[in-house]
Amino acid sequence: MYKHILVPIDGSNLALKAAKEAAALAKNLKARITALYVIAPFMPRASDGYISPFNETLARRYKEDTQKVAAQALEKVGKAAAGVKVRCDQVAVINHQPWAGIVKAARDRKCDVIVMGSHGRGGLASLLLGSETQKVLSHSKTPVLVCR
Repeated sequence: MYKHILVPIDGSNLALKAAKEAAALAKNLKARITALYVIAPFMPRASDGYISPFNETLARRYKEDTQKVAAQALEKVGKAAAGVKVRCDQVAVINHQPWAGIVKAARDRKCDVIVMGSHGRGGLASLLLGSETQKVLSHSKTPVLVCR
């Protein structure tokens, strides 16, 4: 059965709900969790029709801010896991596409299952906004448990 559960988190209440489900599942299976936060890489801003030159100060501030946000989100998963006495590693990775970061982390860390939330958008909203969960389902060879 499952021994290593990947839990992608984005800081939303829905992702935290999925993390709590993953923690309960891990407890029942005597498994461990890896909480994952995917950070978008720093991109210079487009202003007035051109890309502004790379700004080291902005890049450093972006890195500090995104790492802080990631750490806060990951800590919530850590607390949920600790509450049911489940081991939880906390990892932040950088990737342009969250779904790709999730699929790669599951493969690299040899996770047995991915447990993640879905907003359940359908139709035009899904088409316009995209669905990271749908993309993970489409590209992952690791089983995915979707929580709503």
